[in-house]
Amino acid sequence: MAPRPLGRTGLAVTPICVGTSPLASMPRLYGYEVDDDRAVATVEAAFAGPFDFVDTSNGYGDHGEAEVRIGIAIRRAGGLPAGVVLATKVDPAPGSSDFSGDRVRRSFEESLERLGVDRVPLLHLHDPERISFEEGVAPGGPLEALVALREQGLVDRIGVAGGPVPLLQRYLDTGAFDVVLSHNRYTLLDRSAEGLFAAAAAAGIGVINAAPYGGGMLVKGPDVQTKYAYGERDEGIAAAARAMAAACARYDVPLPAAALQFSLRSPHVHSTVVGMSSPERVAATAGLAAVPVPDDLWAELEALVPAADGWLDPPA
Repeated sequence: MAPRPLGRTGLAVTPICVGTSPLASMPRLYGYEVDDDRAVATVEAAFAGPFDFVDTSNGYGDHGEAEVRIGIAIRRAGGLPAGVVLATKVDPAPGSSDFSGDRVRRSFEESLERLGVDRVPLLHLHDPERISFEEGVAPGGPLEALVALREQGLVDRIGVAGGPVPLLQRYLDTGAFDVVLSHNRYTLLDRSAEGLFAAAAAAGIGVINAAPYGGGMLVKGPDVQTKYAYGERDEGIAAAARAMAAACARYDVPLPAAALQFSLRSPHVHSTVVGMSSPERVAATAGLAAVPVPDDLWAELEALVPAADGWLDPPA
């Protein structure tokens, strides 16, 4: 878990990043609630543990609950612990579609206030699929505002964090972004982002892969978690997950260990975001990263990857 370069950004981060969206307590999305005490204890465990990279967002929770709870932990620690890289994201206000440059600046200011910090090293444009690409790059739009924040020294680097691979590629093609983050699209079950990640890494852009468990299917199993990436998928995805779980069982390897290490072993991924909702998950995630996975199992898992037409973003 030693820090390593995040592309050519000048930032160094651990291969695992602590994802904090579950700390906002969003039972509609995750199926469970997380109270204040548990959320703050999780952040404190992360600060004390082997991971020095923490990812959050202005939009995690109806009122920025994830950032608020991280801010409590930061204050209790007497400030952000040395060496911890904290990233957040700009979002429209709850219930609003306003993603203007003015909103980006307000979102950033809200995040700083909740977190109790005066700057962050990495700031993402979050889920830009909520607006058209033309709106995103227009004068007075969110991209212009993010670039200005970087030029003003209020953030070190800017990233684009979202889902659809073709849209993320369009944003990277502007040449403005230092980092790209995609979720659920580079897992044992879906390789939609492989080309995006490979090209970005080759260009020196920092690459962050989020949701290596596909929203839970590769942790709980497809018979317990029937959704992949928070939505219903065709039976081919579930069948592949069952076959992968059976293959892992034959080698006495937990399915989530293989799912996590699939991302960790990629030469294109600099850090992998894993959502953590309890202090125990911090230690458990470190344990999964250390489980030995035989080469023969990797070969079997590769042979079980679903057909590309079942991925979230099938290749053109």
